[in-house]
Amino acid sequence: MWLQHKIELRPRTRGFHLVTQEIEEKLPDLKKFRVGLVHLLLQHTSASLSLNENADPDVRADLLQFFNRLAPENLEYFRHTLEGSDDMPAHIKTVLLGNELTVPIRDGRFYLGVWQGIYLGEHRESAGSRMLMTTIQGEQYA
Repeated sequence: MWLQHKIELRPRTRGFHLVTQEIEEKLPDLKKFRVGLVHLLLQHTSASLSLNENADPDVRADLLQFFNRLAPENLEYFRHTLEGSDDMPAHIKTVLLGNELTVPIRDGRFYLGVWQGIYLGEHRESAGSRMLMTTIQGEQYA
């Protein structure tokens, strides 16, 4: 069985945000699957998806600091500046982190490690909502 849904993630400020629960809540069809995979494609070029620590918020704060230093704003050699000083650094961060994940499903839920969560890396200071295309494949309960 294959299913596809486009879901909207609520707007967030710049940073790394745990979105595992928000995505699961917006995919009620997950509960139908005994085993499978979910492919998540964030349909944006200035935000990212990744798996990381789901317990200690210091990890998210440290990642924000690291990536802001790795790709700072207002570098004199950036040419893509019409959309704001945070836009080109956001594209760099997305290239480094990626904007898609494939996550296993088991017993109607994402089957992640104990300390893993799905992060939305919002790399713009004031972005709007983000669209996520989800493709579910697997075996449903009989």
